[in-house]
Amino acid sequence: MATILEFPSRQMLGLSFLEDQIRELLAAKGADEELMEFAAVTVRDIYQRYATAENYSFSLELPGDISTASTEQLQRDVQAGIEQVRAENHAIIVRLIAELTLAEVTRFQLQRD
Repeated sequence: MATILEFPSRQMLGLSFLEDQIRELLAAKGADEELMEFAAVTVRDIYQRYATAENYSFSLELPGDISTASTEQLQRDVQAGIEQVRAENHAIIVRLIAELTLAEVTRFQLQRD
């Protein structure tokens, strides 16, 4: 029988990182397990709702007289540009997810008090 190796996606790694960071932040501030669990579930829900905004997809029709080498170079250039935009947007999305999560955690905490 073959061994199967599984690798988490970039999205799952990012989500795991966010969950760990919010747990650490709250633990350092003396939060109880209920609050930390609420925060982890909240960041997971928000991340899954909004991280799909980074799934870019489009097509580009090129004139028929462009060489194969030029087409390949153009594809590489466009992919590099898309990746740069995705990386910049990802940083913004992660920050907004963190801020929204902290607002939800604060609301939850105030409702418990």
